[in-house]
Amino acid sequence: MERLRGMGASVLLAAALLVGWQAACLAFTVPSYVLPTPLQTAEALGQDWAELAAAAWSTLSMSLLALVLATAVALPLALVTGLSRWAERAVKPLAVTLQVTPVVAIAPLVTIWAGLDHAGRAIVALAAVVAFFPLYSGAATGLRSADPDLERLFDLYGATRVQRLLRLQLPAAAPYLLEGFKVAVGLAIIGAVVAEFVAGSGQAQGLAWRILEAEHQLRTPEMFAALAVLAALGAGLHALADLAERRLLRLWRGRD
Repeated sequence: MERLRGMGASVLLAAALLVGWQAACLAFTVPSYVLPTPLQTAEALGQDWAELAAAAWSTLSMSLLALVLATAVALPLALVTGLSRWAERAVKPLAVTLQVTPVVAIAPLVTIWAGLDHAGRAIVALAAVVAFFPLYSGAATGLRSADPDLERLFDLYGATRVQRLLRLQLPAAAPYLLEGFKVAVGLAIIGAVVAEFVAGSGQAQGLAWRILEAEHQLRTPEMFAALAVLAALGAGLHALADLAERRLLRLWRGRD
């Protein structure tokens, strides 16, 4: 019931904002190329639905590929650092440096390395870079979060590093890993869009390309329509990730 009330409040607030937006545009006679009304945005969304759906699928597919790539690199690396303090001290500064380096700064290099005719590869690689750190950080932090009393108990029974990892550290890391994955889902989309803005071309026609195309022709309603689709895509993926996190955590706690 409480969740339904929260959803109702969100819907009412969104409706109020849309009504205020529509009224302000009409009252001040704002040109559509400066700020379209919600009705003009909805009309553009209906007219360009097929193109926007194809662009959304392009952005989504590249984001998911980037997420898979980031997971395939981050999790094994976190496991290695969980088994070795030396490896953790060696990897952590590099991971932090990669995280704080703006993706727009390395986009031209990645575009050159991927090939100018393969913008999609560059976008996937750049999005994977953005999604990498939450996955690695969540897994690495979780592996270090085991109960000290249980660690001493494992020491008392002479557990090997592998036994400690499988039976103590990995179960303790599950909540952190799921939270990192939820953050990485959103960052993968953000990384794909930013990378397409910087390194994209007509070869990779995602939502960012649709926004750029409309911006060059001052078709602001089409820009807002693409932004609405992008926001819905990000919100939908975040909701799915949040639902998966809650379900998996419920199962995980049920085994305790």
